[in-house]
Amino acid sequence: MSPLAPTLQKFFTDRLLTQRQVSPATIAAYRDTFRLLLGFIADRKKLAPASFDFTDLDAPTIGAFLTHLENERGNSIRTRNARLAAIHSLFRFAALEHPEHADLISRVLAIPQKRFDREIVAFLTKEEAEAILVVPDRDTWIGRRDHALLTVAVQTGLRVAELTGLRRDDVVLTTGPHVRCRGKGRKQRSTPLTAGAVTTLREWLKAHDAQPDSPLFPSRHGTPLSTDAVEWLVNKHATAAASHCPSLATRRITPHVLRHSAAVAGARKHRLHTDLYARRPRGQATRPGQVHTSRSESEPLQAFRLTAC
Repeated sequence: MSPLAPTLQKFFTDRLLTQRQVSPATIAAYRDTFRLLLGFIADRKKLAPASFDFTDLDAPTIGAFLTHLENERGNSIRTRNARLAAIHSLFRFAALEHPEHADLISRVLAIPQKRFDREIVAFLTKEEAEAILVVPDRDTWIGRRDHALLTVAVQTGLRVAELTGLRRDDVVLTTGPHVRCRGKGRKQRSTPLTAGAVTTLREWLKAHDAQPDSPLFPSRHGTPLSTDAVEWLVNKHATAAASHCPSLATRRITPHVLRHSAAVAGARKHRLHTDLYARRPRGQATRPGQVHTSRSESEPLQAFRLTAC
C-alpha cells in the first residue's frame, strides 16, 4: 500500500477530528475537496485511487486540478482558493509524516492563492426590509414561520447555519430578550432582540408548540431547515416584495444580504449615537442632577456592542 492512503486517513481522524476538533462543516468541505481531487487524478492517469502515491499529487497535477475547477466545473476563485487551502492543510501534515517527500510537498505548498476582486457589500434599506417582511402570509403556519425567521435574520444578522441551528430554548423573551447561538469558530454568542422581534417570536412560539430542544424554525416534517431551503424562501419573498418595492426587482436577495443589512443598521445607530454625543458640550447635564462624563475613544459604545452582529 502506498503511504498516501494511510496518511490521508490519519489526516482526517487524528489531525482534523482529534487534534484540531474542526466542525462537521469543515470535515465535509475537506472531504469534498479530496473526493474531487482523487477523481480528477483517477480520470487523468487511469489509476485506481488506492494505488496513488505522493508522486501522483505533485505541483503540476494540483495546478491542473485547480484549473479544472475554474474552467470545467465553473467554480469561483473563492471556491478554488478554499479547495487549495484544504490541500495545503493535508500537505503541511504530510511534511511531518513523510520528510522523504519534502521537495514535492514544498512545491505544492508554494502554489499561491489567487487574487480576486471583492464585490461591494449589498444590504437592504429599511423600506426594502419592511417590504419583504410583510409578504409572508401570517394566517398560515408556513407564513408565520417565514415571517419569524426573516424578522430574526434582519434584526440579528445571524448566519444561515446559526439560524437553522437555533432551538426553542435558545430564545429568551423575558428580561433582556436575546437569542443564544454557537457561531463561527465555536464562539458562543448572545444577540439582543428588539421589541418587534420579541412580539413576533412570542406569536410564533405560541402558534407552534414543540419540545424545548426542537428547531426554532423547522420544516414541515419538524427537522431543521437546510441552507438551500432558507436561501429559497428568502429569494421567494424578496421576489414577491418587488411588486410594491421596485428597487428589489433588479437585485438578488440572499440570506447574506440580510446579514449585512443588520450590520449596516447597527453601524448607523452607532454613528447617530456618536454624533449626538459629540454635539453635547463636555460637562453639560443630560438631565437634572446628572453630569455627562467623557468617554475614552478606545472604549466601545454600549449601543454598538448591542447591535453589531
